[in-house]
Amino acid sequence: MKRVRAEILSTRTLGAYRSLTLVAPELAERARPGQFVAVAMPPGRDFILRRHLTIHQSSRRGGWAGTLEFVVDPAAGPGTAWLADLKAHESLDVIGPLGKPFAYPKRLTNCLLVGEGRSVAGLYFLAQELIARGKRVDMVIGAATLESVFKPIEAKRLSQLVTVMTDDGTLGERGSIIDALPGAVDRCGAQVVYAAGRPAVLRAVAALCRTRKLPAQVAVEERMGCGYGLCGTCAVPVARKDGTGWDHARACVDGPVFNPARILWDRWPTAATRADVEENGAAL
Repeated sequence: MKRVRAEILSTRTLGAYRSLTLVAPELAERARPGQFVAVAMPPGRDFILRRHLTIHQSSRRGGWAGTLEFVVDPAAGPGTAWLADLKAHESLDVIGPLGKPFAYPKRLTNCLLVGEGRSVAGLYFLAQELIARGKRVDMVIGAATLESVFKPIEAKRLSQLVTVMTDDGTLGERGSIIDALPGAVDRCGAQVVYAAGRPAVLRAVAALCRTRKLPAQVAVEERMGCGYGLCGTCAVPVARKDGTGWDHARACVDGPVFNPARILWDRWPTAATRADVEENGAAL
């Protein structure tokens, strides 16, 4: 974990979202899929907590070496709206990489990646790393509308098979990514599932993988205060490996990547009651 003052190399609009690429070689070298960064807000504002944002890309070689990219939703709140308005050559106070990353399968080869909205951003980083290790990647992505589907062309480039779902049918098929899951698992012969998104999506992934006896990893979205394990606001109820009970794991340091079979979904207020994620969540 490092704290750096990083210059913004470039910004761009991606449908409903805004992408920021930073010159941050100290972070880019250490970053792994599933991890996030904590970005400081400007002084003199009513919103003071850092924003915790999933790493979308980390370049360690080539022409973009030493850069790190994350994505914000300008409509999520005042903090992300401020980030979305920044321009190239401005700078940010950034801490990272934070959190537990995704693990790569050693023997299994067919990987199904599932996500919706901005949560898909971190899955493209994961897809690239899986492909580099000789794995097959298939994807199910979606959002409410065409504009909110994150980089569908990139999904097609990385995937052998890709299913796109929108609530209103403006892109791909009409419906949710939950509707598409069973068919996608069958078509691609999935051997392991990775997912990022709202608790309802992750819970559905957990249920399907339990029924199909598929290993899975999910990146949870939980509101964070500090991002370093001190405040305890991002607690997730997780069963102990020895079966003796359960504990509150912290999404910021024990996650955000978890084995969904160990999450006690009925004990997790976020999964039980919240339909969407506040802007301070660890976006995946």
